[in-house]
Amino acid sequence: MLIEEGRIKAAFDSGVFVLKLCGDVRLTLCATLDSQAQRLAQTPGLQTVLIDLREATNVDSTALGFLAKVAMAVKGRLEQPPTIIADNPDVRKMLDVMGFSRFFTLMDAPLKAPIALEEGLEDLPEVAADEAALRERILEAHRILMRMNAHNREQFQPLVEMLEAQEATPHH
Repeated sequence: MLIEEGRIKAAFDSGVFVLKLCGDVRLTLCATLDSQAQRLAQTPGLQTVLIDLREATNVDSTALGFLAKVAMAVKGRLEQPPTIIADNPDVRKMLDVMGFSRFFTLMDAPLKAPIALEEGLEDLPEVAADEAALRERILEAHRILMRMNAHNREQFQPLVEMLEAQEATPHH
């Protein structure tokens, strides 16, 4: 099976921000996701955040950590928590297991298709990150996931400890 490389698209219109993840979304895109989370935290007039995962075939834990960061970036600023639309059973199961329903509204299909926004989606340029920055983001993403619930804490503790140990050792 051919694995479609991950892409991230976004649109913002009339207070609605749509983030669409397509293909195989992995840690290589986490710098892009991180910059979106930071932008959203400062977006004036933001009313709704919609994350569309219907075209995502896989979302790795690092990318999920940055989706969680998006929710935390807008927490307290929106009337409703951000919405994630995911109809892929594997992606949906991962969101359920990771405890995303506490921070997002999870749906299988949109209530109505915001056509204008669909057409306005633009591919986000991939934000480049060197190895050190990538490692730092992987660490941040998994720390965020660990704060979400006990299952994640248990799941990611070994990885976080390993990355922290690597961080403490000088690289040559």
